[in-house]
Order: sequence, then C-alpha cells, then structure tokens
Amino acid sequence: MFLTAAQWNAYLGIASSLVVFPTVAATYYQSFKARQEAKEWRRGIHSQNCLEFVVEDGSAVNLVPLETLHTLPKPGDIVLLPGDGIGKDLRFAPGAYRIEQIEHIYTPSNEKTSRPREARLTKAVALVTSLH
Repeated sequence: MFLTAAQWNAYLGIASSLVVFPTVAATYYQSFKARQEAKEWRRGIHSQNCLEFVVEDGSAVNLVPLETLHTLPKPGDIVLLPGDGIGKDLRFAPGAYRIEQIEHIYTPSNEKTSRPREARLTKAVALVTSLH
C-alpha cells in the first residue's frame, strides 16, 4: 500500500512540528536565560560582597571577596594584584598597584534581627593605578 502525496504532506507536517516546536521552545529558553544573566551582571550581582579593583576607564583588574579581608586598603596603599596572570595578550599584568581612592557601597540590612536603620557593606570599589 502506497501513500498519496496528500498523505505524505500530512505526515511530514506532523513530523516537522515535532522537531520545530521543541527547537523553538529551547531557543526561547536559552535567550531568556542569557537576558537574565546579562541583567544580573549589570546589577553587579557577580561583584556583590567583593572589593573590586578598577582602573580609570572602569575595567576591573581583580575581585576579592570581602569575607577574606581583615581590613580594607586605604588611599595611598600599595597592593600586589595577580591581574590576568602571566601570558601574552593579557591586559592587566600581575604587579604593584597604588590605591588612588576607595568607595564603599552600603545597602539596608534585611535580616530579622537587624537594628533600625542598620546598613551592611555590600561592595567596595578601589580605583588603582599600575606602578609598572
């Protein structure tokens, strides 16, 4: 028993729908995920609770989690940063950097046990210049 052209078209339509719809759904999901990640990055979620060392154009040299620090550096301090590491085509070489200024960013404390008007250090940004 052979299929007619109309029957072939119906079967091919069903088969292509079974392939196309999941592909469209997966593509939409991936683009949604990419947009969410970009929005989180713009909000600074990746550098939250960190000391961020930046150069004058705003590029980040390194991030250091705040909980690993005993004290925050002060303007005029010299710090040794790993930068991008060692190799060619890297923008920030490891070495000494001078802290020019430091900004502290605070947010309200949302904990149940917090005091009225209590704030938490959320992020610190240190403007640095290379000494090499």
